[in-house]
Amino acid sequence: MDGNRLLENKTAVVTGGTRGIGLSIVKRFLEHGACVALLGSREETVTKALTELSEYSGRTAGFWPDLCSPEEMSATFDEVKSRFGSLDILANNAGIASSTPFTDFTMDEFERIMRLNVEAPFVCSQAAARIMKEQGGGVIISTSSMVSKYGQPAGAAYPMSKYAVNGMTISLARELGRDNIRVNAVAPGVTRTDMLASVPQASLDRISAGIPLGRVGEPEDVANAFVYLASDLAAFVTGTIVNVDGGSLV
Repeated sequence: MDGNRLLENKTAVVTGGTRGIGLSIVKRFLEHGACVALLGSREETVTKALTELSEYSGRTAGFWPDLCSPEEMSATFDEVKSRFGSLDILANNAGIASSTPFTDFTMDEFERIMRLNVEAPFVCSQAAARIMKEQGGGVIISTSSMVSKYGQPAGAAYPMSKYAVNGMTISLARELGRDNIRVNAVAPGVTRTDMLASVPQASLDRISAGIPLGRVGEPEDVANAFVYLASDLAAFVTGTIVNVDGGSLV
């Protein structure tokens, strides 16, 4: 294995792969030699991301299925395997956050968060695991969050959903290990994505001062953890939630 291309001859699927952390995961996977299918919510966002990745056009594909539909996900993953020859890595990255006060939560918002953050990773992991079992193994990695471990002062459904992701990760690691399927999660801290774009620099400086490494994370920091967990360097790592938060939980 070329040390500079840790995912050579692997095929990956990245949900929520059109922007932010997801797009960084896609780029890192491609840089390390993988073929990558990125999944988004709309055709136009998928097309835009593929245009940005045009230099890798022979190793990329894009889809916009309903992540909570077992039928659509099974068909999508079958198409990925047909196109690239295998399905080796699933990155469950699609998700939505919330800062709604607890007493203002509507059931519609609660169910929307749980559907994308919990139901979708479950459905996608199930569809991927069926293929991975048949081909002799694979890797499933989900995006959790540091707030799954210590909560947040509003938007309670979001840390609840990510706590569920942690539970799924640990349980699937125990169940699927016998099929040579490794299952892990990455828990980012404060990361420079679109959600931070409107935050004043003075506020970012205050946030950074509370992080032992003295800065907020970059999407690439999170993506690098996904590369490690997807690669053979992590061949004996499963059932782990990897914190990528600059020491925020220390």
